[in-house]
Amino acid sequence: MLEKSPLAPKGFPRIPAVAGVELAGRHVGLKPAKGVKDLMVARLARGTSVAGVFTKSRCPSAPVDWCRKILSRGQARAIVVNSGNANAFTGLAGDTVVAETVKATAKLVGCPKDQIYVASTGVIGEPVPPDYIAGKLPGMVRGLKLGSWRAAAEAIMTTDTFPKAATRTAKIGNTEVTLAGFTKGSGMIAPDMATMLGFVFTDAKIPARVLQSILKSGADKSYNAITVDSDTSTSDTVLLFATGKGKRHPAVTSARDAHFRDFRRALDDLLVDLATQVVRDGEGAQKLVTIDVSGAVSSASARKIGLTVANSPLVKTAIAGEDANWGRIVMAVGKTGEPADRDKLSISMGGVPITEWGVVREDYVEDPVAEHMKGQNVHIAIDIGLGRGKARVWTCDLTHGYITINADYRS
Repeated sequence: MLEKSPLAPKGFPRIPAVAGVELAGRHVGLKPAKGVKDLMVARLARGTSVAGVFTKSRCPSAPVDWCRKILSRGQARAIVVNSGNANAFTGLAGDTVVAETVKATAKLVGCPKDQIYVASTGVIGEPVPPDYIAGKLPGMVRGLKLGSWRAAAEAIMTTDTFPKAATRTAKIGNTEVTLAGFTKGSGMIAPDMATMLGFVFTDAKIPARVLQSILKSGADKSYNAITVDSDTSTSDTVLLFATGKGKRHPAVTSARDAHFRDFRRALDDLLVDLATQVVRDGEGAQKLVTIDVSGAVSSASARKIGLTVANSPLVKTAIAGEDANWGRIVMAVGKTGEPADRDKLSISMGGVPITEWGVVREDYVEDPVAEHMKGQNVHIAIDIGLGRGKARVWTCDLTHGYITINADYRS
């Protein structure tokens, strides 16, 4: 059992039931450790719409292939997620596991197979028997109930040290609706659409095409703006479900509807909460690092610069060592290939200006920055001085704990 991250929230949030969502998370023997939850099932009300974003890896898992295939149908009745085995790089055996899982779930729920979503996380390249998951489903379905958020979140963990979840309320017109979700991720985390597993639910009634638009936009500002180790998983999946079983509200016809703005705000906020919890649980992490880039030629350029800094081993180890070595930030900005001018670059850390117009400020004193580096939350601001593009990204420090966890992952 891994020690809980020092950056973890104080406790699991209190999340209300979402109408139309029943959950179960249990230990069914997929992981060898006794009592460790390893399978999650969610049953969704008829008419639930769905949106999804997936890894851009050219070596995706069998579950990702299946979810992509059915996403255009726009409806969902269940999601089945296992931990401990990624069902990736498993050839036809992996496709068979997905087919058997989907077939069994569809029969138990009573719906077409193209309304069953699946996801897997864990070790890559280890085939399992066809009924690896399917045989465990009857007991899982019997245990479904409203509000089992913590059990569900725990069941999808791998090297995570705490379950990750969040909830928000929003108004569509004058009607209040609920959003809730949970996620997992700790290592193999790099921006490429989603970078882990995440499942979000709302009782609002929203068409699938609108859901897809707002999920893609929200993921770009959250899951696509985090990195732990620059490695993109084969299994990255984020799914958003709208059951339509809450209070009746004005119809949503477009993501740009004025009465839909508050929902979009709440969704974006919830996704950032979930994504930054992943960074807080970065393998071996001791510090959460927020990097703000401004003055770039475009937002895309700002993001690339921010992520290059965030992924730099030299920057991340300096932060781990509480060394105010701002020269490593200069190095990382310079290597991105993005437009930058040495003589216009400004850097600050912890709100303390360090460089200006390409040189160290005459009034710079390192002591306040060194003190800031000792805290659990480190802030870096970089102004490129060339335009109006800006971006915010999050990362964590790189410690020996990361090496230990990953060197021992399978054994």
